[in-house]
Amino acid sequence: MKNPKILFISRAYPPVLGGIENQNYGIAQALTKITTTKIIANKRGKRFLPVFLPWLMFKGFFIVPRYDVVLVGDGVLTPICRLWKFFYNRKKYISIVHGLDITFAYKKSLFGKIYREVNIPALKKMDKLFMVGNESIEQAVKIGIPREQCVFIPNGLILERTHTDATKKDLEKVLGIDLEGKKVIFRAGRFTPHKGTEWFIKNIMSKLQENYILVCAGGMPNSAGDENYFPKCEKAVMDLGLEKRVKLLPNLPQSEMNIIFNTCDLSVSPNIKVPGSMEGFGITAIESAVCKRVILASGIEGLKDAIKDGENGFLLPWGDADAWVKKINEVLADDEFRKSFGEKARQYVLDNFTWDKISKKYLEEIEKTINA
Repeated sequence: MKNPKILFISRAYPPVLGGIENQNYGIAQALTKITTTKIIANKRGKRFLPVFLPWLMFKGFFIVPRYDVVLVGDGVLTPICRLWKFFYNRKKYISIVHGLDITFAYKKSLFGKIYREVNIPALKKMDKLFMVGNESIEQAVKIGIPREQCVFIPNGLILERTHTDATKKDLEKVLGIDLEGKKVIFRAGRFTPHKGTEWFIKNIMSKLQENYILVCAGGMPNSAGDENYFPKCEKAVMDLGLEKRVKLLPNLPQSEMNIIFNTCDLSVSPNIKVPGSMEGFGITAIESAVCKRVILASGIEGLKDAIKDGENGFLLPWGDADAWVKKINEVLADDEFRKSFGEKARQYVLDNFTWDKISKKYLEEIEKTINA
């Protein structure tokens, strides 16, 4: 079927900020440009879900029949799709699957137990699963989801989200410090264990030159998901006496995040392996590259899907402090290399990770699923 009618549903959508919110917005808007797409989205955050989910379940009985396929933004909504499928089994139901959609099943909590018993069986009943990373597929197979049900489609990039013409003076205003003679290393990402921020502070910063500054900015995880590691990052900074060299900036406005993305000297994603958690894709690595920054990332999980070594960044052994220190010193010592590689990295992202290109992959797989 060409040009199928898609009902796209998201329980996490802008103006609320977050990885899933941005991903859902990007693909939803891109699909509207290439096929008939109706968007139903919760734009009021997690607190509104107790109202949104029952309303959605009821509304779906009237709207699902008008569309060829129901595409949901993450695994949380799959139990509702399973219910609709009982009544409208000729429709196709597809879920986008992020890393947390799989690893949440390992959480030793009431919510984790509910997710294992309700959402994982519902995921298995979907007609197709669009996985944002290859490691997500491997983890899905381990919990009993058939491999043939899964298709890897990478996340795309919203170019306007990170682009700005900021200068180092703008960066100084955001950080509140004089950057004369200093190099700024940027770690963008939530303060969770697997992001490796605490590991980087403890194992890398004390081995780098005194004029190297680390800026860590991102959101705070909610209590139902990954553990909040911001307090542990703060403690690491104080224990090592790095208050003047490490800036921890939680929940920055996107405008200030953009300034750091576009003016830092180096970006890092030093993820580590943590049982029950993982990096689904690593969108901040792509955002850094499109801002013409050199990005150094751990060669694990979804970061391997976001970064092609030597093309839009460099993959390093996770947890290998010596390798990280060596590469950081090498890159920060060569201003010309960073500039030339940054141009190359941006072009690679534009060629491979814009939503207009990714949405065509979505549409192709949706058409295959309908025609199967």
